[in-house]
Amino acid sequence: MEIKKTWYKEMTVYQIWPRSFCDGNGDGIGDLEGVLSKLDYLKDLGIDAIWFSPLYPSPNADYGYDIADYCDISKDYGTLDLFRTVVDEAHKRGIRIIMDLVVNHTSDEHEWFIKSKDKNSPYHDYYFWRKGKDGKKPNNWKSVFEGDAWEYDPQLDEYYLHIFAKKQVDLNMDNPAVREEVKNIMRFWLDLGVDGFREDVITYISKKEGLPNGIPLPVGTGLEHYTNGPHVHEYLEEFRRDVLDHYDCFTVGEAPMMTPKLARTFITEGDNQVLNLMFHFQHMESDCFMTDWIRTPFKLRKMKKAFSTWQKEMYGDAWNALYIENHDHPRAIDRFGSRKYHKQSAKMLAVMYICQCGTPFIYQGQEIGMTNTVFRSMADFKDVVTFNNEKVCAKLGIKDDRFLKLASKATRENSRTPVQWDDSENAGFTTGTPWFPVNPNYHEINVAAEQDDPDSILNFYKKLLRFRKENEIVIYGSYKEYYPQSNELYVYEREYEGQRMLVVCSFTDKPVRFTAPEGMDLSKAKLVLQNYDVVYNSNVFLTKPYETRVYML
Repeated sequence: MEIKKTWYKEMTVYQIWPRSFCDGNGDGIGDLEGVLSKLDYLKDLGIDAIWFSPLYPSPNADYGYDIADYCDISKDYGTLDLFRTVVDEAHKRGIRIIMDLVVNHTSDEHEWFIKSKDKNSPYHDYYFWRKGKDGKKPNNWKSVFEGDAWEYDPQLDEYYLHIFAKKQVDLNMDNPAVREEVKNIMRFWLDLGVDGFREDVITYISKKEGLPNGIPLPVGTGLEHYTNGPHVHEYLEEFRRDVLDHYDCFTVGEAPMMTPKLARTFITEGDNQVLNLMFHFQHMESDCFMTDWIRTPFKLRKMKKAFSTWQKEMYGDAWNALYIENHDHPRAIDRFGSRKYHKQSAKMLAVMYICQCGTPFIYQGQEIGMTNTVFRSMADFKDVVTFNNEKVCAKLGIKDDRFLKLASKATRENSRTPVQWDDSENAGFTTGTPWFPVNPNYHEINVAAEQDDPDSILNFYKKLLRFRKENEIVIYGSYKEYYPQSNELYVYEREYEGQRMLVVCSFTDKPVRFTAPEGMDLSKAKLVLQNYDVVYNSNVFLTKPYETRVYML
């Protein structure tokens, strides 16, 4: 099967959540000065593109995902001129820049929303303003982040819709003027030299006509009426046709509740393609039910099934987005790996997903094995989602210490602690007071220590990304899983132009008997990647804790 080759399939993307990446001016908040100082580090790591979580002006009700101005840079992070410098310097190093495009909603402090409070203004129809019904809210929808999905404005005697926090007001994408605004935003950043967009909850932008009541749920009532809504393909096609097709750029959509079959309607290559890649959540549900807050024991078979299904369904005419960490989830080692076997499990997890077919995304700090942090009381939390879930859980009888224990494992704030650059005060993140406490384990886990350790997680990531670049089989090869019923081993083969590669990953600290798949002679294979100092090749062996091996057959 011939695979279409293109630059976005061959790159590795590094996600920066700017508030916690690196502080260049000493005010305790990560910024573009800090990013500029670390571009050589990212180049040395093997990164081809940076995805910036929102850099725009924002009141930070959801730390940047509530945008007050789409065409400027937050003063917390710098200026537009400094951003231009970052783009130019990144491009000099062969690193592309991807912006977070958040157009399902704006901040309630955005100029459009302020003007929308005048019923006679054209901006009133930029949002979903509705009268109540029989003394009640317009419908029974509940937000994903913060209570009911409707907020009352007494001066207008109307409610506005917010699927997320109260300060994140949903845009009415059915209004052609709103879609023109989105196109102008895209052009603004693309003309500045940006190379593409990660499109936040992009499958939520079309709501069902009439906004009917939804199936009652503790959180997210109404989901069925705005997930993959009636005009979402039409609007994305419009953005592609009118803007994106005129630039050499790429797009990756974020899509809760996404399936491979549905994803293909968005990302199958050809005339009807509206996005290049799609972030889904199915493999991230291998230790939870729908959300990180409903915890279940980790099930490797569930993770493997999700990965394998996407690999098989996309191969040939669509492309996968590969990740195990981002700003919305706790750290992967604490979910799928082991603190006891910290170094081994971090390396194994890296091989497990980066050696699959797709474009890999690495989240800041993942490359050094950063872990969840320590929360001693509710005063340690800052996230709107944590506080909303505290209220939801209280109604279910999960309170006080029980909730603190749950939140400490489930909160996405685990991924938002400052990056650990060295073992100096504040982990080298800032010379001031960090906006969020540094993880106490920064003395042991930090970039400086790992750069000097040839056996470190960081240097393994460098080796792995170099291996991917140098071997097209890792990028373009087909995928075949072995032993899908195993609860301990994840084994798969890649094949490309007559070359074959076998990936073996152990997800346990117990010895597991491994037998090479039928027809493979590992004694004649080349062992090209491993996380233990093993010199022998054998068709049958007992795995070590969280061991990984990659063979060229």
